[in-house]
Amino acid sequence: MRGLRAARSSCATAVRTVGWWFNSILGGQDYQRYVDHLARNHPGCAVPSEREYWRTRHADADHNPTNRCC
Repeated sequence: MRGLRAARSSCATAVRTVGWWFNSILGGQDYQRYVDHLARNHPGCAVPSEREYWRTRHADADHNPTNRCC
């Protein structure tokens, strides 16, 4: 019984780790980091909505494709 619990715990940890990795690769925390950056370094600036942030980020990537692999 104890071995089964340990295996289940290890499997759950592995799934969380893989989920965290994919979220990092896909930019899941980028907006929150940007909001934190604005609050820390530019306290008077307006914070864009998450939708505005992604729209601007994708438009910048389209206009400056040198930062992409494809």
